[in-house]
Amino acid sequence: MDGAYNQGSIDVQARVGVQDRAAHIAPSIRPGIRPIAAAFLEAQPMLMIGAADSGGRVWASLLTGAPGFTRATGPHTVSVAGGIPAHDPLADAITPDGTPVGTLALDPRTRRRMRLNGTARPSARGFTIEAEQVFSNCPKYLQKREWYGSDPTRPGTGTVRYGEELTPAQVRHVRAADTFFVASVASDGVDTSHRGGNPGFVRVDAPRELSWRDYPGNAMFLTLGNLESDGRAGLLFLDWETGTTLQLSGLAHTEYGPEGRVTRFRVARTAETPAGSPLRWSPPEYSPSNPAAA
Repeated sequence: MDGAYNQGSIDVQARVGVQDRAAHIAPSIRPGIRPIAAAFLEAQPMLMIGAADSGGRVWASLLTGAPGFTRATGPHTVSVAGGIPAHDPLADAITPDGTPVGTLALDPRTRRRMRLNGTARPSARGFTIEAEQVFSNCPKYLQKREWYGSDPTRPGTGTVRYGEELTPAQVRHVRAADTFFVASVASDGVDTSHRGGNPGFVRVDAPRELSWRDYPGNAMFLTLGNLESDGRAGLLFLDWETGTTLQLSGLAHTEYGPEGRVTRFRVARTAETPAGSPLRWSPPEYSPSNPAAA
């Protein structure tokens, strides 16, 4: 990646009028992993990862493990134990030639999050990531949750239910969500980000159509910038209490109007994994930044 922002992000920053703010924040995006970032990574039991599968579809996936399963092994390298589970849509995405990935480490207990984007390759432990962008984000729209631990009865591999549109139960899941994760791509790499709000902030307009308001954030516009040039995207919804994961792959675009920005996502493929995560979390304490859902 050359520079903090690609052309798509620069174009969105100019459209919204936040070039000066974005330029001020740009130095926080670094290629190196500082000790505080390394310590944060090693303390987390989960990591979100975004990438394109062998067919070019973009997905966001959840990786879990005992704290320490993700750790920095140098100033520019991260090792992830276990790799991507065999049942996941991205199971075969990481190749020896190198796969662009975007990762997000998030701690609901402290409302802290950190993004690390780069190139992944298989390793004896699982896979490694050569970091190209490392930066933290503010706690806006993060719901606070306590970690109850892991469910030891969870099956070792999930049984994935694939589809091409949301089922009625999945529609209810999405409409009740207060958090999801979005992976987006551009010619210079992949990014995985967080979206949060009060339940109802994600609309299901049809079984294959979702939309959400783009709330004011850090002025980087990395996700929206990627969508400007390449609309492929992947969404990940978690059931924090049962561990069910719902992954959606499709195309997204953002509409700009006098009342703000709205991102629209068209579903091409769904993947639901009951008990896909062993982690169990408490009900949320909603972020004070959350706007009222429309």
